[in-house]
Amino acid sequence: MDFDLNGGNKRVFNRLGGSARPAAPTDTRQKVCYHWRAGRCNRSPCPFLHRELPGPVPNQGPGYTNKRVAEESSFAGPSHRRGPGFNGSSSSSWGRFGGNRTVTKTEKLCNFWVDGNCTYGDKCRYLHCWSKGDSFALLTQLDGHEKLVSGIALPSGSDKLYTGSKDETMRVWDCASGQCTSVLNLGGEIGCVISEGPWLLVGMPNLVKAWNMETNADQSLNGPVGQVYSLVVGTDLLFAGTQDGSILAWRFNAATNCFEPAASLNGHTLAVVTLYVGANRLYSGSMDKTIKVWSLDNLQCIQTLTDHTSVVMSLICWDQFLLSCSLDNTVKIWAAIEGGNLEVTYTHKEEHGVLALCGVHDAEAKPVLLCSCNDNSLRLYDLPSFTERGKIFAKQEIRSVQIGPGGIFFTGDGTGQVKVWKWSTTPTAATS
Repeated sequence: MDFDLNGGNKRVFNRLGGSARPAAPTDTRQKVCYHWRAGRCNRSPCPFLHRELPGPVPNQGPGYTNKRVAEESSFAGPSHRRGPGFNGSSSSSWGRFGGNRTVTKTEKLCNFWVDGNCTYGDKCRYLHCWSKGDSFALLTQLDGHEKLVSGIALPSGSDKLYTGSKDETMRVWDCASGQCTSVLNLGGEIGCVISEGPWLLVGMPNLVKAWNMETNADQSLNGPVGQVYSLVVGTDLLFAGTQDGSILAWRFNAATNCFEPAASLNGHTLAVVTLYVGANRLYSGSMDKTIKVWSLDNLQCIQTLTDHTSVVMSLICWDQFLLSCSLDNTVKIWAAIEGGNLEVTYTHKEEHGVLALCGVHDAEAKPVLLCSCNDNSLRLYDLPSFTERGKIFAKQEIRSVQIGPGGIFFTGDGTGQVKVWKWSTTPTAATS
């Protein structure tokens, strides 16, 4: 089951008091060469411009000043594999810039270079690299999957990396050599992969596969209807978000060494595509555009959040904040108000639908949000300012992001490629 990742994601220009862009001039010398824009004009002389026309200047008005408020905050250590703890002072610091840092200019990847046939080399006006930023670098690329990578798991203390794909296979990689040591054909599209203790858990159509990596025992957990898109462990329960909108729960029985059905949480009207556990709550995001908050004490829904206008794709907790992203082109920051209910305290807007969120710390222990968008890029933002500090590019959308030890993180894209990245303590060049 595929999501409509492109519908309704048209770019919106916010012209602050500016006039409309003037009509296209009739003089050919005032037209930009289409072939030059594509990087392949060979006319000499060319009757058209080989530069961009200046855009309209916003009407700043009298007394206009461009102020950036410097806000300082401290961050604690990681509280979850995808969401480091946040000890920010107040919600007013979200979206405010610190110091004299500037937003990274948006760049475009050269499609000819991606296909291996760009003839312009260093003279090409488009990027010939997979990343832009000076604080991280590409370590290696893992090739083997033939379709979208839907899950990446690196069990704690293990020397093996596990990746699952829509090509119906699980691949096991040796962390030391980067070589694929085994391929498991599961006979169905893999919707998600997580690890918890000795268990590797895989969401598939109509079931969850559980492998004990220490004993090699396996179990099929039946009950889901349709694809299992998300898995998470909370307290002593395993939760699965399914295509029919339900959330199923199993409890592990140590005496029988098996998972046993425990509960079914109902309320969503469409597929549950993301789950997250934090602060004794289970959070679920759905194709029905809502987020539901469930108490882990009694498994009852205690709040439904309806601020998103499209599919809720990913959720993470950052201490007292809940972060959500959606195909409505936004990342929303939620904070508890008096009485415990959540309300939006800040909305970050993108030009494209947002697919996945992941919270990390860089080499200097500063908090960074990894934000995957459906323009085949992953943006890196300092928090809480949302100052862009880098970008990672891919051939197709990045659906899987996973944090590893020692400043390492992994990305998996729609072509089946898995890339391994590492935070750097010294500036690095863009990786080609």
